Amino acid sequence: MSFDLASRLAERRAAQLYRQRPLLQSAQGAEVVVDGKRLTAFCSNDYLGLANHPQVIEAWQAGAARWGVGGGASHLVIGHSQPHHELEEALAQFTGRPRALLFTTGYMANMGVVTALVGQGDSVLQDRLNHASLLDAGLLSGARFSRYLHNDASSLNNRLSKASGNRLVVTDGVFSMDGDLADLPALCAEAKRADAWVMVDDAHGFGTLGATGAGIVEHYGLGQDEVQVLVGTLGKAFGTAGAFVAGSEELIETLVQFARPYIYTTSQPPALACATLKSLQLLRTEHWRREHLAQLIARFRQGAAEIGLQLMDSPTPIQPILIGDSGRALRLSQLLRERGLLVTAIRPPTVPAGTARLRVTLSAAHSLEQLERLLSALAECWALLARERDQHD
Repeated sequence: MSFDLASRLAERRAAQLYRQRPLLQSAQGAEVVVDGKRLTAFCSNDYLGLANHPQVIEAWQAGAARWGVGGGASHLVIGHSQPHHELEEALAQFTGRPRALLFTTGYMANMGVVTALVGQGDSVLQDRLNHASLLDAGLLSGARFSRYLHNDASSLNNRLSKASGNRLVVTDGVFSMDGDLADLPALCAEAKRADAWVMVDDAHGFGTLGATGAGIVEHYGLGQDEVQVLVGTLGKAFGTAGAFVAGSEELIETLVQFARPYIYTTSQPPALACATLKSLQLLRTEHWRREHLAQLIARFRQGAAEIGLQLMDSPTPIQPILIGDSGRALRLSQLLRERGLLVTAIRPPTVPAGTARLRVTLSAAHSLEQLERLLSALAECWALLARERDQHD
């Protein structure tokens, strides 16, 4: 018996869920070339516009000239270079924690932390809308896996009362497809009552939230006593690549000893750590980036409401337009692309059935003029989509 892959692919096409990779033929930025066409992109996670920053590029080039282009081996063999060490120290200082540990990707960081901390006989409790990497980590850990209702502290309380062993509560800081914030004060209070640890994956909060850009934990004024495990990625607001975990001395040493995705993989290029150090410096000193981003978010939400679009409860650069039907979401994305705007349609299984959406993401690299062009095109395309629906009905 052979694998019937053709049928699986045909079913996905028929359900309007088939995915294709756009070919980026330029550097990241507000203006890009995709599949041979110049477009204004509103779908990147480069929230602070650092992915193509000249100083970050120069830091990468200087790092490569001195340290080469490959990590060479795992951190525990001979791959832990001086730039890695300096970046870990800088990230620990930035987050206000004793230590930080670099991972090659955010997926590996989440997998490494969860599987190192809990196993058979323990419990891992996760928000229903957590990122796939967190859910996969929970399932693979061997611990009792439980999902509480989205951002619902009472649901978490109920599940914690039935949990056993070491208990780890896991949540996104900013939910990547909805853009809303985890209610960390309430979740942490429930965890504390149950003597459980809290792990926050703040991939989309670092750089955009908090007084200094240190993320959702800073935004809420919480610390290591409330959030014992803090995970951040470097490929979004930082504009580079990789991830880190910040926490206590004992936590980081435990990950060094037991986190298999850390132990058994080659370190990231040292030059990448050099570039990220420069990104961190820019993130901390150029406050105008977050201020401009806040202006863009406010104006987009105002303009979208005037058009009559259904937005989600998001104060972040992630501004999803809820459509519902996958076919209509694809059509709206197509109409915008015909007008020179790139906005991705997000469909199941990435989001729950019946909640297909256009995921607009804003960046400090966008100008107010570009945003106004997006709003104008959305108004035109939304009206056209309504006419097409009426004609079809």
